Amino acid sequence: MKYTKLGNSQLEVSRICMGCMGFGEAGKGQHSWTIDEQESRRIIKRGLELGVNFFDTAIGYQGGTSEQFLGRALRDYAGREDVVVATKFPPRTQEEIEKGITGKQHIGRMLDRSLQNLGMDYVDLYICHMWDYQTPVWEVMEGLNEAVKAGKARYIGISNCYAYQLAKANAAAEKEGFAKFVSVQGHYNLIFREEEREMAKLCREDGIAMTPYSALAGGRLSKKPGETSKRLQEDAYARSKYDATAEQDGMIISRVWELAQRYGVTMTEISLAWLLSKVTSPVVGATKLHHIEGAAKAVELSLTDEETAWLEEPYVPHNLVGVMAQNVG
Repeated sequence: MKYTKLGNSQLEVSRICMGCMGFGEAGKGQHSWTIDEQESRRIIKRGLELGVNFFDTAIGYQGGTSEQFLGRALRDYAGREDVVVATKFPPRTQEEIEKGITGKQHIGRMLDRSLQNLGMDYVDLYICHMWDYQTPVWEVMEGLNEAVKAGKARYIGISNCYAYQLAKANAAAEKEGFAKFVSVQGHYNLIFREEEREMAKLCREDGIAMTPYSALAGGRLSKKPGETSKRLQEDAYARSKYDATAEQDGMIISRVWELAQRYGVTMTEISLAWLLSKVTSPVVGATKLHHIEGAAKAVELSLTDEETAWLEEPYVPHNLVGVMAQNVG
């Protein structure tokens, strides 16, 4: 495994971040393909053996049971100071707004619940799961700054936002002397590259880490054309993001397959090797042991400039999908 600094923070993270959305009690969330605690623990333990020290979860994953599974496994298999734990919180609900609960209060409540789920005194990285259009940005940054001052979060990050929003939030924080976002978790992979338009440039100039999700496009970049799986069939959210562009994306997927054959490696390794050349630490979901094993191997693979250009060449612009398609204010 290789390691790097997470943006402008002092956190030393593995180049692969284990995504924990697939862990948790299936009946507690929107996903039917999640795995139970015993299997989650096996994958977390294997990740630690491979040198993974960076783990990403969220209070919204399976009603908090993803956080619970992760926290218990890390207590048994790792020292707290040896791992970097990130979790995320959602915007205020309409009910909270009607009750007069402020953004600052909401953040404090969410963080306390996450810490209880994780069985930890602090998280290393506390992430806004998506932009809160109904709360002033200053109020959000104040609440996050309070979490840092209280020692409950070491650093803060954001997910599912536009480049102008990240710049606006960090400008507000800098003006007030608040903690600034050190990372952004957006939708970015070889068949969805819209983050390259503005976000990647902002992050490069301001030293903000990119830790994208959907690194393998819900499994599409790890399976040869025509191959399917239970996850591909049952993950309705991923299908909503990729089904409409399946034909044009298929050209790139075919090239990943061809290059994997040429190298004698998996498609996962090729896809992640490409992404690792662009970002700090992609969030790679794992629901089987070979998922995290393949991701770890990708760290050792480097593609040539010619191979990178060949993989990228068929790409065409994509419409925003998923959470970002709904982020219109």
